Amino acid sequence: MMNFSTNAHCSSQTSKENLPASSKIDAHQIQRAKQRKVLGVLSENEQRVRSLSQGSQFSKHSSISDSSQLAFLGYHSTSNFDVYVEEACEVVLAASGQEVVSDHSYRDAETAELQQEDLRLLLELSSSSLQDASMQSVPDTSLMSEEVLCVSEYAEDIHLHLRESEIRTRPKPGYLEKHPEITNGMRVILVDWLVEVVQEYKLRSETLHLAVNYLDRFLSCTAYVKRGKLQLVGTAALLIAAKYEEIFPPELNEFVYTTDNTYTKKELVRMEHVFLRVLAFKMAAPTTHQFLRLFMSIHSVCAYTENLALYVAELSLLEIDPFLQYTPSLVAAGAYCLATYTVNKSLWPDSLNAFTGYTTAEIVPCVTDLHKLYMSAENHPQQAIREKYKSSKYCGVSLITAPTLLPFL
Repeated sequence: MMNFSTNAHCSSQTSKENLPASSKIDAHQIQRAKQRKVLGVLSENEQRVRSLSQGSQFSKHSSISDSSQLAFLGYHSTSNFDVYVEEACEVVLAASGQEVVSDHSYRDAETAELQQEDLRLLLELSSSSLQDASMQSVPDTSLMSEEVLCVSEYAEDIHLHLRESEIRTRPKPGYLEKHPEITNGMRVILVDWLVEVVQEYKLRSETLHLAVNYLDRFLSCTAYVKRGKLQLVGTAALLIAAKYEEIFPPELNEFVYTTDNTYTKKELVRMEHVFLRVLAFKMAAPTTHQFLRLFMSIHSVCAYTENLALYVAELSLLEIDPFLQYTPSLVAAGAYCLATYTVNKSLWPDSLNAFTGYTTAEIVPCVTDLHKLYMSAENHPQQAIREKYKSSKYCGVSLITAPTLLPFL
């Protein structure tokens, strides 16, 4: 990914991270003279052409220097068994490729074509999509902005609403079992790439957290997604998150550009449409970042502690296990606790104990897992988050040495 300069002073993340469209476009027009580094997903046709002409399946623009890390992206699915899609109707894709649809609720001929288009894309992704009933039963409501989170008059009501909502919008921890072609390592590479895209376009940290939530929820509600479609899913997640969160979201062609034009605008729009249907248009999801902002508005901390908590919380996005086992509010509490201990040798304050209902004992397992992740960050294969937080904008907190031991271990 291209590098961007950072502010020369240490500042809070509460400042606007996203630039007006005009300034972003000018910057990208200047920098496009350089080669674009991307994740490296290629269509199957392009893979065949490149493998014949160059003896390689990987894009020369790959953001990972060791192309072996991206081997999964050039994988060709060999499965020829029947695939079933269940989403109000049953779709059977026979080995011959012939589609049979049976559904008593869709008899209107005018909607049939649009329906078929969505189902075809789900089948192209791989296969089965069955929305979780727990994600469909509750109407969507908009969450408050960071500015409103700081209004103490509403803090308790906001916190209660977020705590109720986080249960309804949680991904399933074991969802990768339904995707044989996708591994945890592939997801880590994808999230690392999303971090770089968010940095390049100067998007808000909340946009990144939302995109990862959308990604995990989509994969929780589908099955057998092909590895060659994983970047398309991730790009659509970021596109939707940017539209939801940003004042000036990047244009559609910018998202196509981030993939080195591996996908067309039409493919991305279709993926966005299916994405929204699978998530039942429930895009308001509490994130760890949002809870952290709320906690720090209740009990303020210094800039180093604030940015270190944000850094640790962002590191948790890389790993499904164990962090999807915890709610976003608990991860936020753990990140806050670890940061305050690292910087000030203090732990969970009484004010937040009373506000959240979380005791130190309840937070300890999550803090322990976050501490292990923090300790190993320097040696992690993916370094986008650590590089981001080396910047003076974030007080260079990723360079702060993690405590060797925690007081409750």
